[in-house]
Amino acid sequence: MLRDGTGAPLRLLPWTTPDGRPCYLSSDGDGSKLSRMADEVESELLASAAYVLSAAKSLLDDPTVGKGELRFTGIRLAESLGDALRIAASRGGRLAGD
Repeated sequence: MLRDGTGAPLRLLPWTTPDGRPCYLSSDGDGSKLSRMADEVESELLASAAYVLSAAKSLLDDPTVGKGELRFTGIRLAESLGDALRIAASRGGRLAGD
């Protein structure tokens, strides 16, 4: 687990820098404005992933689906999985830090 200059654990945020590097938060607690915003973004990303999964299942059940639609679906599924894994890593890191 990464720590700030005081030894406090850093929170992995659910977004990245423009060039794809992870972002971290150094905070005194879960009640900070940025912590609450990160919680909201995590919830939105997980809800979006659930929607993408549901839509993908329906699409994959259709034997007439074209290559382009399957590619688009695969890209959205990969994005959603990446988001879910980042959230899981963040939450796991916070549990391990307790």
